[in-house]
Amino acid sequence: MKALLRLLLLCLTIVTAHTAAAQAPDYKETPFFTSMVSAGKLPPVAQRVPEHPLVVDLSPPRQIGQPGGDLRTLIARSRDIRLLSVIGYTRLVVYDEKFEIVPDLVESYNVEDGRIFTFHLRPGHKWSDGQPFTSEDFRYYWEDVANNKELNPSGPPVDLLVEGEPPQVSFPDALTVRYAWSKRNPNFLPRLAGTAPLYIYRPSHYMKKFHVKYADPDTLKREVAAAKRPNWAALHNKLDNMYEEDNPDLPTLDPWIITTRPPAIRFVAERNPYFHRVDSAGHQLPYLDRIIFSLADAKLIPAKAGSGEADLQFRNIAFNNFTFLKENEKRAGYKTLLWRTAKGSHFALFPNLNCNDPGWRQLLRDVRFRHALSLGIDRQGINESLFFGLGIESNNTVLPDSPLFRPEYQTAYATYDVAAANKLLDEIGLTRRDSNGVRLMPDGRPIEIVVETAGEDTEQTDILELIGENWAKIGIKLFSKPSQRDIVRNRIFSGAAIMSVWTGLENGLANANTNPEELAPTSQYGLQWPKWGQWHETHGLSGEPIDMPAAKELYDLYDAWMNTTDKAERTRIWQKMLQINAEQTFTIGVVSGVFQPVVINKRLMNVPKDGVFNWDPGAFVGIYRPETFWLRQ
Repeated sequence: MKALLRLLLLCLTIVTAHTAAAQAPDYKETPFFTSMVSAGKLPPVAQRVPEHPLVVDLSPPRQIGQPGGDLRTLIARSRDIRLLSVIGYTRLVVYDEKFEIVPDLVESYNVEDGRIFTFHLRPGHKWSDGQPFTSEDFRYYWEDVANNKELNPSGPPVDLLVEGEPPQVSFPDALTVRYAWSKRNPNFLPRLAGTAPLYIYRPSHYMKKFHVKYADPDTLKREVAAAKRPNWAALHNKLDNMYEEDNPDLPTLDPWIITTRPPAIRFVAERNPYFHRVDSAGHQLPYLDRIIFSLADAKLIPAKAGSGEADLQFRNIAFNNFTFLKENEKRAGYKTLLWRTAKGSHFALFPNLNCNDPGWRQLLRDVRFRHALSLGIDRQGINESLFFGLGIESNNTVLPDSPLFRPEYQTAYATYDVAAANKLLDEIGLTRRDSNGVRLMPDGRPIEIVVETAGEDTEQTDILELIGENWAKIGIKLFSKPSQRDIVRNRIFSGAAIMSVWTGLENGLANANTNPEELAPTSQYGLQWPKWGQWHETHGLSGEPIDMPAAKELYDLYDAWMNTTDKAERTRIWQKMLQINAEQTFTIGVVSGVFQPVVINKRLMNVPKDGVFNWDPGAFVGIYRPETFWLRQ
């Protein structure tokens, strides 16, 4: 009987091995690495990819590509090299084209009760320098970085705290990582999949050389001195920035590796020999050998793209460049695609309900005043003048393609009605005017609204000029004040600014399981209520407690959403929050769904003709897997 059992086990082993061999991909060596493999400087591709690589679907209209070629793109400042991380869009989990979260670096994951997350890594997965990617990289980050007081004096990032509680992190084996909280954490996976993600791992084999716990003291001291850093922690933090792509020595898991050290005017990234994605034909991705980023003046980038100096360009070009780009397509050998943007509003005004000035604070908190400002904007005229009528005249709310969309959210107090706007302003008591016809505040000051902008986009200036002409008809004067982005934000956060301009809801395609945090005072970056958001983020240590009933209701609804996983209840909460925001006009949306030009070389394949252009989720072009883009010869 035992002999028979051994025979059956042997047969089973043979069959299993045969089946595995039959299913193993027939990998094709990448020409870029052929000479290195032949010289013994690099293992063959079958030994470089994980045992279970991610096989990317290239069903029609996409097609299997040919490896090779360089892709050129233009950037306006050296720091924009971090677009490499955005374009590569490699994360533990990622959004797919339906904006659903799916595994990427991890082979699989499971979630228990919305609070326990277990990740299973891919066997044989390696960093770009060939070292194993294992749970040790997660342990190193959690124990030696996030909880090291010298590296992070305030402790783990707030994204890893649930109501101030850090997770319990465990590492059952080399390929398993578990994060657990006592309460649900619906933000965890979206943050891991984010365009600027939460990195909960580090290349420990590299970073340990710069950590006081592991490095030889004398060697580390010399490294600190050579880098002109005050201490080991400053050096570690400088070398450890995975998103910025400013350290060519830092191993990566992305499809391309930056090879140029800043400062420079031309940055080159080369393909990662250990990248974990493959196509069904056995090609290791990416197809493109290199991505080349060239520095150019932001104002010249549309002209340079129009002369064929970029194979893929979406940054620093806007819809108002479309006509010029279209006219030069044939001569320069490119195509101009138009992708619909996914933000709740392409352009929105943010009255600062927390501004310091008592007179302005009282006025901006009067819902009738906000309604009047919104009713006083000719959205149709702006749409036709600047966007050929192709945008959607709308409040700052979800888009028609969102399952949460309702027409009344889009149109509430968003139709151009000068008479209604003037009537509301009269009702408030703003009936006195100066010699120029500008209404006067109760304290006698003219109602001159200074709208603060980051000054990065002439389109914003054009829209504000048109709104200024509209508001003049209701007795309100508008001035735009451009400043650097950081200065504008600091003025908003401090309450010095009374109104600002930015884009609207980050994800206009939200569903019931999307976090509705932007609809409630949960962040200092909520430009309409920065001090309330800061109060939430700091658990009451700074900022101001919410003292406006409608905003408090939104905050309570957000809390209720966080504490339920029932989809029907989450849908109800979303609808109520959208309704309150529309009725209260906390932000003033103008136009949404504006098209973003995407310039591509005519030979660049697998780029979708119709795409959604968004920062997060979306990573601009990242969700469309640029590692599958290839240049037809």
